[in-house]
Amino acid sequence: MKYLSLFLLLTVASFTVSAQQADAILGKWVNSSGEAHIEIYKKDAKFFGKIVWVKAPNDEKGNPKKDVKNPDAKLRTRPILGMELLKDFVFSDGKWTDGKIYDPKSGKTYSCNMNLKSNGDLSMRGYIGISLIGRTEVWKKV
Repeated sequence: MKYLSLFLLLTVASFTVSAQQADAILGKWVNSSGEAHIEIYKKDAKFFGKIVWVKAPNDEKGNPKKDVKNPDAKLRTRPILGMELLKDFVFSDGKWTDGKIYDPKSGKTYSCNMNLKSNGDLSMRGYIGISLIGRTEVWKKV
């Protein structure tokens, strides 16, 4: 009976540590160019991110910048501020995988994986097909 109790205690402790690791990316991050802050949040067991601050939120006419490069014409009028960039990431083996990242500057969506570096920075790898063909960006916690 003692062994069963110890096993259950260790199992619960390992789930708690894993959940804490998974939630380590929650919060606000600044992208590598410093142009935007992205808030990463959790819905159910998946992670998402939306733009919560933009250095230059308005266009030359003073109107809020829109998603004009989006391939879907119906989405070209949505504002950049508040837009969801990161979608459907799952935490597995110390990293966040199987997600998508949208680039409003190009209107393209990429597969993406993320991991925390030892200094606390968030390393993101966006790619098409295989991760060898892609680009890495590093975000810093706000």
